Amino acid sequence: MDRVTAMQVFADVAASGSFSASAERLEMSRAMVTRYVAEMEQWLGVRLLQRTTRRVTLTDAGEQALRRCQQLLALVAEVEDEVATADGSLRGQLRLTSSMSFGHAHLAAAIAEFLAQHPQLKIDLNVGDATLNLVEARIDLAIRISSEPDPALIARPLAVCDSVLVASPGYLAAAGTPQTPAELAGHRCLGHSNVGRSSWRFQRGEQSETVNVATRFTANDATVLLHAALADGGISLQPTYLATPWLQRGELLAVLPAWQPPPMTIYALYPSRRHLSPAVRALLDFLVARFATRRW
Repeated sequence: MDRVTAMQVFADVAASGSFSASAERLEMSRAMVTRYVAEMEQWLGVRLLQRTTRRVTLTDAGEQALRRCQQLLALVAEVEDEVATADGSLRGQLRLTSSMSFGHAHLAAAIAEFLAQHPQLKIDLNVGDATLNLVEARIDLAIRISSEPDPALIARPLAVCDSVLVASPGYLAAAGTPQTPAELAGHRCLGHSNVGRSSWRFQRGEQSETVNVATRFTANDATVLLHAALADGGISLQPTYLATPWLQRGELLAVLPAWQPPPMTIYALYPSRRHLSPAVRALLDFLVARFATRRW
């Protein structure tokens, strides 16, 4: 039995709570995942997992074994990193997560360029705005847009994220163009489920205003709201990294351009500076350099 692989499989099942989910993530058959876990239990002579129809959970012995496996796997990763970097190459697989909108608009191209420079490296990107436990989900790097990043994580700024109010020419022709933030209350507005769902803040010089807006259509992804705005659905608060191409083509128009929503920051988040692999460090440096000269 390959005990290192068996420990990796066991740790993944413990994190996901599902043999099927781990099989998909590890690119193995479910039968192979089951076999590795069974061999781990045979090797240690104890039951590590309790199986039910809904979820897989750790036994007391499984919790103790998981801690030791994680320590051993971290040590194995350090050894592999030291050997791999001796010839200057990066190997292995990195797991990333980001929002759907940023992943689609900019991160996918950045990853493709980075992988072209490191042909022995693999990257798996999980897109979505759901909050993940990076350790349990085995995520190496999370790209998040926030004004207050999780203080439990290390946060490295990548770029400023400005936002802009946009609407289609067709919507504004039919509903009129608001001239003040207060007039937004009389318009159809498109709200992000997780950011300013129905309360938008603006600044103009020293002035600051907060407006409660009517959001009949909300979504948890900015790209969905962008396309709703393109379809004459209303006014949307969009990150400039996503809206700029549409504004340049005139398919969307800026609304209240003199009033600026508060900027946020695009961060790379990771659990700890300790045991940060050379591949993660290289990707961090690459993203910082790439987005320092962003064109959005």
